[in-house]
Parts: sequence; C-alpha cells; structure tokens
Amino acid sequence: MSTLHEEVLARLGPLIISGELAPGSTVNLEWVQQEFGVSRTVAREVVQVLASMRLVASRRRTGVTVLPKDEWDSYDRAVIRWRLAGPERGVHLHQLSQLRTAIEPPAAALAARHADGRQRDRIVELGAALEEAGEAGDLAAFLEHDIAYHRLLLEASGNVMFAGLAYVVEEVLRGRTQHRLMPPRPKREARRLHLVVAEAVAGRESEVARAAMTAICVEVTDEMGRLDGDGAPAS
Repeated sequence: MSTLHEEVLARLGPLIISGELAPGSTVNLEWVQQEFGVSRTVAREVVQVLASMRLVASRRRTGVTVLPKDEWDSYDRAVIRWRLAGPERGVHLHQLSQLRTAIEPPAAALAARHADGRQRDRIVELGAALEEAGEAGDLAAFLEHDIAYHRLLLEASGNVMFAGLAYVVEEVLRGRTQHRLMPPRPKREARRLHLVVAEAVAGRESEVARAAMTAICVEVTDEMGRLDGDGAPAS
C-alpha cells in the first residue's frame, strides 16, 4: 500500500512532466498543502523528493519552482515512467530506444565472454520462454520473460555500469506494453533474434551476440521513431 506522500507524488509529478505546471511555476509547501489536502510534513516530503529528481528547486526570493525539463534527472525511474505516460511519450520512447541501442549490443558481446555457466543456461531458457509466450500471444508472460532476459544480459556482461541501467530497459519494456504499443503477437523475427543472442551467449560467440542484439535494438528504435509525439503511430 502506498503512503500518502507517494500518492501525492503520483499526482503532482505528472503535472510537472506534462507541462500543466510549467517551468517557473511555484510549488511551495502551502500550495501543496492546499491543493492536495495534506499536512505540512507530507508536503515537505513531497517537495524534497521532487527536488531529488531535479523537477523543482528551492531558490531565494522565488521559493520552490518547477525546473525546465533539460534539468530533470532523466534516469530517475519515476521520471521515466511519468514521461512515458505523458504527452511526449513517442519522443521519449524513441530516445530511450536509442539508449538501448548504445548499451545492449556491447553488453551482449561482453556477456558472451564473461557469463558464468548458470547465466548461459538461464539466458537460453528465457529465450525459449519468450518464443513460447510470443507464439501463444501471451503478452503478460512475454513481458516478464523479456524483462528477465534483458536484465540478465546486462548483468552477465560483467560491467556494473551496464547492469545499473537494467531498470531503464525494464521501464521501456513495461511502457511499450502498458501503452499498447506491442503487437498482439510479438514479431517472429524479433523472437528469433532473441534466441540467436541467447545461443550466441551460451556458445561464447561475442560478435554474433552483438550483431543480433544490434538488429533487435535498431528495429525497435526505428519503430519508435515512427510514432507521433504522443506515442500514436504516425500517419
């Protein structure tokens, strides 16, 4: 069960992300108290969390004000989630997909070199599970297997910086499904490429793993690039 300050955050954060509270808008404690009917303590907690995300800042004379989006913490999990639910969903999905293209192919190549035996076996199991769920059109199961697959791949790379971005990939995958940007049955070629990557990791074929993961990421990035700003397919 969420706390009161989490509930207020879940309502206030998207107001900033959507632009309803524009940069420069005042978000002081009194306003938060009155707008959401909460105590000063809760209002202070909410503002502190927003400040940690760099959505707002406290400044002399002006008080607590909304910051422009180029100052937001773009890697904060909540900021990612709110942006994926906001009016620029398509733009953000495309940018996040570009990030995936930068990190996942080299991570796949590293995983082929550094994964231990358990990780190699598990990535093959997850590749097979993705194929089964995709063929059945079970998007819920496909999503959970897909998240586990990509998280394991990043962790198996042996690079803690790559592994630390697993939550970003998870939010992208969840956002695509939640906002109905996945086909009813995941594409056969994408499923095949996931199997190719898994088998290449298991077989220590780093360049095969890199090439197949590049193909996966490029296809997704191109698809996201064809969306309108709000995440609808471009006409």
